[in-house]
Amino acid sequence: MQGTFLDTCIGPSYSRSDGEGRATVMLETRPYHANRMGALHGGFLAGFADHAYFAGLAAMGRPEQASAVTVDLGMQYCGSGDVGPPLRAEVELLRETGRLMFMRMTIHQGDGLVAASTATVRKAPMPK
Repeated sequence: MQGTFLDTCIGPSYSRSDGEGRATVMLETRPYHANRMGALHGGFLAGFADHAYFAGLAAMGRPEQASAVTVDLGMQYCGSGDVGPPLRAEVELLRETGRLMFMRMTIHQGDGLVAASTATVRKAPMPK
């Protein structure tokens, strides 16, 4: 949707299923993703992680969860990312209950690990 946070701040992403409960989400990095030192901004990386969980769920065949909500998101910054090379998020659905999904991901740039994340997502209510 045009004009949203994802559209104006994160940018277009590309995703694919990697099998049951696994997906990869790719994102091109842009100059406006940088911090004052020219590396990828931590807030941008957290925003991308939050987006990648939902893009990953859609790629896993769960598009109905587009209106689910993030309950908890943790980030571990493992290295510095550069503007220019694409980011690759490897998303995994660890466990699912009646109302929650427990997920994790790693974010890479080339062969380097940039960040890791865990999240709890509250499922969207199913239509009756």
